Amino acid sequence: MSNPSETSQESSTGIPAIASAAVFASSSQIPEGTKLIRGYDFDNGVDYNALLKSYATTGFQAASFSRAVEIINNMRAWRLSDDPITDNDQGDDCDIEHRKTVKCKVFLGYTSNLISCGVRETIKYLIKNKMVDVVVATAGGVEEDFIKCLAPTYMGAFTNKGSELRSKGLNRIGNLIVPNDNYCKFEEWVMPILDQLLLEQKRDGIVWTPSKIIHRLGKEINHPDSIYYWAYKNDIPVYCPAITDGSLGDMIYFHSFRNPGLVVDLVQDIRGVNGQAVYAKKTGIIVLGGGLVKHHICNANLMRNGADFAVFINTAQEFDGSDAGARPDEAVSWGKIKVDAESVKVYAEASLVFPLIVAQTFASGD
Repeated sequence: MSNPSETSQESSTGIPAIASAAVFASSSQIPEGTKLIRGYDFDNGVDYNALLKSYATTGFQAASFSRAVEIINNMRAWRLSDDPITDNDQGDDCDIEHRKTVKCKVFLGYTSNLISCGVRETIKYLIKNKMVDVVVATAGGVEEDFIKCLAPTYMGAFTNKGSELRSKGLNRIGNLIVPNDNYCKFEEWVMPILDQLLLEQKRDGIVWTPSKIIHRLGKEINHPDSIYYWAYKNDIPVYCPAITDGSLGDMIYFHSFRNPGLVVDLVQDIRGVNGQAVYAKKTGIIVLGGGLVKHHICNANLMRNGADFAVFINTAQEFDGSDAGARPDEAVSWGKIKVDAESVKVYAEASLVFPLIVAQTFASGD
């Protein structure tokens, strides 16, 4: 015999009312204009441009990819003439034609692994064609570019055994292989340049900074495959606050024994990178990876109360409190990204998605 209390809670269909209410709860009205989820239809053939555009309605990280494309295109398209003249505008900034020429200043940051792999060529394209204005890189992100001009990096496998590679004088970066001889060639190339920097410091009173050293190395490499050759040619500043944290630091260390006295000043560069942000009318930041480069760019933009556009691409998670894993909203709380900024984080490995993002933005011809 059924329990009377259970019977009283049954609907006319015999389904318990509590279950019916839970499963068939009424929905609120979806706002008009909300996108419908729909992926790419391969019955229409293979159209890579249409495929990437369909990410906007695919959902998950495909939608974040699409949003990153949209934000980068917005930062590229912005002109000062898009904003009204304010009481703070003076001189040329009050001239309509001049305002049409003032663009968003684009900061690009990346970690060394992206120069070790083939993303190097994508980044070189951006700098060669003056599509970014300020670069922040790790030490490895600098030296690996020069080393590749001297000797190649090879495909390997994540499963290559470290002990076996070590016995053969081979270094593994993920599934890439870099012969140790490459670093010996780098030493042969860079040591005479460090000697010359020290000579100019003593003779001419030059105060070297990481950005000045990178500028000089870009000139000395004189190689069209080099990112920093094009940064030198186009006078795009490259900041590297941890310049000693890599093979370049090893070379500076060895040089300090054989020809001591070289001084590298960080103070000029922190003024330099912060000034790039402070005096910009609008800033956009694109950061591949995390750690130092992400924080250095964001912190520079703190000095202007935040960037106006921000795209982060990395695989880090936020639950450990790391800056690498932090979403843009955390940077908003610090004043590193503006409250009303356009921002997104793409949870993806950059070698997979960044060339595709560039294809839909900087290289699209729009």
